[in-house]
Amino acid sequence: MSTAKKRAPAGAASPADDDDFLTTLGDLWPRRFFLDSWRVLDTEAAREREALAASGAGHDWRPLVALVVGALCLTAMEYFGHRPTFHTIIDTFAKANGEESGWMALRRSPFFELYTYMYWSGWRVLGYFVIPALVVKWGFRAPLREYGLETRGFSKHLWVYGVFYCIVLVGVVAVSFTRSFSTHYPFYDLASRSWGDFLMWEVLYAAQFFSLEFFFRGFWLRACKTQFGSGAVLAMIVPYCMIHYGKPLAETLGAIFAGLALGTLALRTRSIWGGVIIHVGVAVSMDVAALLQTTGLPRVFWPE
Repeated sequence: MSTAKKRAPAGAASPADDDDFLTTLGDLWPRRFFLDSWRVLDTEAAREREALAASGAGHDWRPLVALVVGALCLTAMEYFGHRPTFHTIIDTFAKANGEESGWMALRRSPFFELYTYMYWSGWRVLGYFVIPALVVKWGFRAPLREYGLETRGFSKHLWVYGVFYCIVLVGVVAVSFTRSFSTHYPFYDLASRSWGDFLMWEVLYAAQFFSLEFFFRGFWLRACKTQFGSGAVLAMIVPYCMIHYGKPLAETLGAIFAGLALGTLALRTRSIWGGVIIHVGVAVSMDVAALLQTTGLPRVFWPE
């Protein structure tokens, strides 16, 4: 009698679905990757709703709470979390306290532009991660690992993100020769001044990408999955696409597909870590490609 595992029929959620998910390149075929995955997620969501009803827990408030809190966080970041606001704050205090104040010294610092990005990144860590994490812990009374921070079994699907990264990298190299790309990246204009500048910028960049993945692919998706099923992924890609407005058109359009793929993976694998790795890897690659086309990579470790 054969001991080989058989795939569960499409639409039937079972432990085998997760055990067999993305074990071969054939699993990346759109029908298997998207449609079969969404059927599994819908079946899981139906079972979760049945379990909630049987427990007498009442209405599931998690989607309402997550979406409202998320909307408020996005609004706060848009109106208060950008670099011009930091400029205004520093200039106001510097003017009020005089030329010899610490505020003016901060304004004249050779790292002032980097400080503006610290402000920008800090707001995204707050809005995308800290506040949602507090809602999960204190509001939903759930461990953060259930909202995308699970590490168990993560390495099994790491090859998938490697394939996705290689595909995106080809596109990055191709568009790096366009003017719109090389003038847009890196965001930090002094990234090529020294390796210290470059590394500090990339750490700030990576922190906001981790937070972004937790917000969209962890917090929002898991809070909405029970009631929306696979529809949670489709709903998530709308605001995810919109936060790319102002970036090159190709990147904004690419965010739609990336949101679908990373959202599906995050729910099926119960982990955002692969998305974090590919997001950070692509971001660093884009910055390096842009620098190679313009000023070149840094030549000193620290600015003189």
